[in-house]
Amino acid sequence: MKTTIVAVLMTVAAVWAAPQAWAGPQQEKMKMCNAEAKDKNLAGDERKAHMKQCLSAKPVDKKAAQQEKMKTCNADAKTKNLAGDDRKKFMKECLSA
Repeated sequence: MKTTIVAVLMTVAAVWAAPQAWAGPQQEKMKMCNAEAKDKNLAGDERKAHMKQCLSAKPVDKKAAQQEKMKTCNADAKTKNLAGDDRKKFMKECLSA
């Protein structure tokens, strides 16, 4: 019985000491938005507006963003009639920008 109580108390103490282990995506988003507001020195209505916008924003889909960038760079290279090494160089610079 004592062993069980001690184990439960140790578990509770560990969880209490590390609440970030329970932090989910919404809590992480809240931390990020708070940090942005603090960096911008926002207060009052400006802070409320920023927090509302920041917390309601959808996460950026990196794969979709990269695909869109690839489409744009390809279109630009085609417009400039680039081929061979010139096209490779342009695409490398465009995609890394």
